[in-house]
Amino acid sequence: MDGRYRSAILTGEFAVIGRLRERFPGIGDDAAVVEPPDGPLLLAADAVVAGVHTPPDLPLEDLGWKAVVANVSDIAAMGGRPLHLLVTVAAPAGTDLDRLFDGVAEAAHAYLCPVVGGDLTTADCLAVTVAVTGTVDGTPVRRSGASAGESIYVTGPLGAAAASGWTRRPHARVAEGVDARGAGATAMIDVSDGLAADLRHLADESGVGFALDEVPVAPGASLEQALTGGEDFELVFTAPVARSPLGFRIGVCTADTGERTLNGEPLPAGGWEHQF
Repeated sequence: MDGRYRSAILTGEFAVIGRLRERFPGIGDDAAVVEPPDGPLLLAADAVVAGVHTPPDLPLEDLGWKAVVANVSDIAAMGGRPLHLLVTVAAPAGTDLDRLFDGVAEAAHAYLCPVVGGDLTTADCLAVTVAVTGTVDGTPVRRSGASAGESIYVTGPLGAAAASGWTRRPHARVAEGVDARGAGATAMIDVSDGLAADLRHLADESGVGFALDEVPVAPGASLEQALTGGEDFELVFTAPVARSPLGFRIGVCTADTGERTLNGEPLPAGGWEHQF
């Protein structure tokens, strides 16, 4: 029998950890030991809960991938690069953890950020919590640096995730974030909850308004999905016009902090928000 798929037989926590130590060299102590980066240390954490952040039937490999990418994207939104991952899994008995960690391993390899630790526990529903460290070559780009008169850019078309029913594998825009920071980005955020919601966050933190004149829509998606669908993980950033950064220019920051418009009309409200 293929040793990766023995979850139905080896259900004990220590047996699973033993297999994970074979897959992710370096884990096994009470804490991970890593060399500090030369630049600022970035820290982020996020959780993916099956049936809340994903469709109920999303393959476990894709859920593991998404849990990593959602965190790597937060590092990208600072203009940084990911370094290490800590992965904590709470799962019902009988969950095929090997398949889940197939997706985690694929994403860790794709973004050059090894898994260095984490935790396992049983739970009534599946939840994967990832913590990521990262670094940046210079000053991190925050949400609060935009000024009136600066242009607003997005790294790619929006709405593809929603158009797929949130089943497509997302991709973090690490290279684009590094390029945007190098090109003079003054504020940046990733589109995880939808452009309408995330751009409002950036504007609120920076104390500016915005007037959009164009939103690039992914093939097969609607404008509503581009504005409110979320989980495209494209980056939205601001920069002086003279810098001509990469991406699609979609509008301009304004001095009116209450302005939130698209083609002169109020930007529709929407986007993902948990209710507690």
